[in-house]
Amino acid sequence: MLRPVSLAAFLDLRGERALVVGGGPVALRRVRTLLEAGLRVTVVAPELHPDLLGLPVRAERRPYQPGDIRDARVVVAATNSAAVNDAVTADARVAGVLVNHAGDAARGTLRFPAVVRRGGMQVAVTTGRELPLLARALGERVAALLPDEAAVNAWAGRRERALSLAPAERERELAGLRADIRAALGLVAGGAA
Repeated sequence: MLRPVSLAAFLDLRGERALVVGGGPVALRRVRTLLEAGLRVTVVAPELHPDLLGLPVRAERRPYQPGDIRDARVVVAATNSAAVNDAVTADARVAGVLVNHAGDAARGTLRFPAVVRRGGMQVAVTTGRELPLLARALGERVAALLPDEAAVNAWAGRRERALSLAPAERERELAGLRADIRAALGLVAGGAA
């Protein structure tokens, strides 16, 4: 039997509203991730990690209420209570909102992968299981393979110039670029076009 596969995607949710229920260290990590992606974050929890107070979030010191998810595009359930996390996740799923259950990722519809960023590149790694330590280690391994920003910028410039050429010359230039990129990454010549 085939195991279901998650949809790997990069979403542009800048300016959208996110709700994080919980105020501890896990909630803090998720809030930082959401802020980096440009979301407007509201945190709801009776107690808040001190570092949350220094972030540009709307903080409400109180327990979660089902109406809190209204108008949210992303919800994170990151409390130290399995019952609260389950309730938040169930409410978000009913509302059709992307939801991350920090205590049991399989219950949610959204997982936060290990992410490596360099020079405009982003590589996300997930194990498809509850092994975030493996995902982080794989992310570190991938980071060691990524070219520096100067190389990426040079390749992007070459591609842009090649796209403006006549078809035969364009294909020749793109083939050369493809070979140079593969060589820089230690891959054999040829490969996928």
